[in-house]
Amino acid sequence: MTRQHIVSGELIDEVTLTLEDLARACSVDTDWVIERIESGLLADGSPYVASWRFTSHDLTRARRMCQLERDFEAAPELAALAADLIEENQRLRERLRAAGLVDDPAPPER
Repeated sequence: MTRQHIVSGELIDEVTLTLEDLARACSVDTDWVIERIESGLLADGSPYVASWRFTSHDLTRARRMCQLERDFEAAPELAALAADLIEENQRLRERLRAAGLVDDPAPPER
């Protein structure tokens, strides 16, 4: 797949992507996405997976995993673990901000 076919933009939570859309947005083959779903590393049992539809959370996670695999030559399981930790860090920062314990915003998501 070539870089010129990259889909960019921001997804609204109600909008879902097809398998092909998700793969294109991550610049990977559909097999890459299917392998990670079948391994339990992506789309964590969402009801959308049965119909091959993906949410903005799935897109963010897939892009993050793809980047970790490419940039650091990480195994898919390691990339998924790192994505889990990044997501947990973001949730904790949001909770601290909501509780008024942190003034500065979280660093921009990658």
